[in-house]
Amino acid sequence: MKALVFGKTGQVARALLAAGPAHCAFVMALDRDEADLSDPQACAAVIAASDADVVVNAAAWTAVDAAEAQEDAARVINAAAPTAMAQACAVKGLPFVHLSTDYVFDGSDGAPWAPDAPTDPLSAYGRTKREGEQGVMAAGGTFAILRTAWVFDESGKNFVTTMLRLSETRDALSVVGDQHGGPTPAAAIADACLVVAKALLADQSKSGVYHFSGAPDVTWAGFARAIFVTAKREVEVTDITTADYPTPAMRPANSRLDCTSLLSTFGINRPDWQEHLTEMLRDPSEGKTS
Repeated sequence: MKALVFGKTGQVARALLAAGPAHCAFVMALDRDEADLSDPQACAAVIAASDADVVVNAAAWTAVDAAEAQEDAARVINAAAPTAMAQACAVKGLPFVHLSTDYVFDGSDGAPWAPDAPTDPLSAYGRTKREGEQGVMAAGGTFAILRTAWVFDESGKNFVTTMLRLSETRDALSVVGDQHGGPTPAAAIADACLVVAKALLADQSKSGVYHFSGAPDVTWAGFARAIFVTAKREVEVTDITTADYPTPAMRPANSRLDCTSLLSTFGINRPDWQEHLTEMLRDPSEGKTS
């Protein structure tokens, strides 16, 4: 299997490059110079000229708060570009795996969100990602939309690296404690994308929308405490409400995702984020966390 990946420097794109040899003949990842998502037709042209067997879109406008003031620009990257990619894949009969987000939901329900639950995004980011989903589904090809949440790795701009950076100069932090979700390792998302892509090559009937997030579900404050315990940092965490920490974009209070259909269709379990966090923070020279 040859995989063409849009995105090269993001958390999941980097993980796809690392995971590729275990799943594929090769993974070709494209950065902005090779495939600019602000030019959707150029992205479609790359697919048309490629000899790839599958296409994965791991690129997006992810600056959630900035999208509030730049929704049109975010829409081109999050909606128009994946729509053009999906259309190009449909023409060539290529499976298309597209990453989406928990932000398509309003977070009002207390139960985990099923893939077919009604979407009602609270933010410009969420709206543009939902429009991207709609474009992929309407393209008429073989596809999997993989919604995920709270992505982290060891070097990207994410909650884990932010907490570790703050712990260098702070011994106490206030963290939102009324938003719930499943932290998801980028490496696990990459593996899931490639497993799904390979399965779609064999069986187009598995096309659809799926959810994938880490377990167990936790609050941001709970996640922060786990990070500091694992990293052996003495930082006191105080729970605050979302209202205590206003941001330009509204966040869903409930980002729990029901991932059962991904397991039943592809055999992919929810990853244990605590295990991934422990491994990520392990000191290779001492064989223990630091």
